[in-house]
Amino acid sequence: MSIAVSDAEKIILDALWIESPLTAEQIVDRVAAVNGWEPTTVRTLLNRLMKKEAIAAERVERKYHYRPLIERSAFLKSESQAFLGRLFDGKLASFVSHFAEDRQLGAKDIEALKKLIKEAESD
Repeated sequence: MSIAVSDAEKIILDALWIESPLTAEQIVDRVAAVNGWEPTTVRTLLNRLMKKEAIAAERVERKYHYRPLIERSAFLKSESQAFLGRLFDGKLASFVSHFAEDRQLGAKDIEALKKLIKEAESD
């Protein structure tokens, strides 16, 4: 399942992927100041993510505890495929070629790519 999230919403998800469940106050402590957000902004983002069914909340005593409903790996896979589809017609080779043409691939990147290709070939 693909859920569209904004960059700001992803910051909330990142906090929950690192540790969950978290209360709204704990999430505010982790993300508000470093992003220049007010606590109300964090709460708005939590509500948006709840509506999108990307996170869930459970009331424990007098506070809601939030947890992600989507796995980080599934989210990254979906976002990566959408990115490749939008910009490179879904072709990974075109994406890598773009960086190679602009000389943005270093020796370490090339070695890592060779290793990935070798692993893919042996699978």
